[in-house]
Amino acid sequence: MHSIDLRSDGETEIRIDLVSVWDEVDIYTDRERAAFAWAESVTKVSETHVPDAVFARARQHFSPEELAKLTLAIVAINGWNRFCISFRSEPGHYNPVREPAAKPPAT
Repeated sequence: MHSIDLRSDGETEIRIDLVSVWDEVDIYTDRERAAFAWAESVTKVSETHVPDAVFARARQHFSPEELAKLTLAIVAINGWNRFCISFRSEPGHYNPVREPAAKPPAT
């Protein structure tokens, strides 16, 4: 679903394809890498307990408000993933719906 949206928004195939190995490649910014590390640690909190180093790295790149919003997004996506996995949702049926551009007011 998210890769479909990313493609629709113009993200490159290589950046989408390499997300799973974000820490092994150098095509992501330091901020993106901090977000990936944060997302992995928050997602696996029962295993990682979100290490201090990951927290410090995230704080270098995100304001407290940004980090709260990022964490909320991670929690929401994790919730939806658990919902879809539990109810055996089949991937591959998502189509992005884009709102048509607003028409300029008539003059």
